[in-house]
Amino acid sequence: MITGVVGNIISGQVTGTTAKTLSENFGKIAQQKDSMSINSSDTSVTKSTQMDYAIPASKIATLSSGEFVGVVADNPEQKIKLKMFHSEIQNDHRAIADEEQGYVSIPVVKKVTEHDVQENYLKIKREVEELMDIVLSVNGHLQTSREDINVGRNSAISL
Repeated sequence: MITGVVGNIISGQVTGTTAKTLSENFGKIAQQKDSMSINSSDTSVTKSTQMDYAIPASKIATLSSGEFVGVVADNPEQKIKLKMFHSEIQNDHRAIADEEQGYVSIPVVKKVTEHDVQENYLKIKREVEELMDIVLSVNGHLQTSREDINVGRNSAISL
């Protein structure tokens, strides 16, 4: 979802609270509802107008690939009458397939194992501990030890 870019909002498929928030941001519009009642002796049609979400969250949650909804901002000199939209990207699938035929595989620069990742993690962790020791020793006025600065603790230190 792209939102808050100079007042423009553009989104593809999103669900949950994000879809609900978008639906609320798009606002409500007056929508005409028709209902028909049929019984043994009569048929009646009732027309009513009620305020409903312009783009319901359920619609946003079920957008297909390539579909998007949004609202665009205008400026006083160039007013846009139809600001809200529901659009679809139309791809030339044959041209895309032709282009993909020319793709070259990305070469493997270095094979990285799980052991390499773990070793790198431990190296970074050691370096951070060393930096903390240096900072704490340089700033002797701090009454804090490394154990007090563990991740997940709610301690604040100003250097």
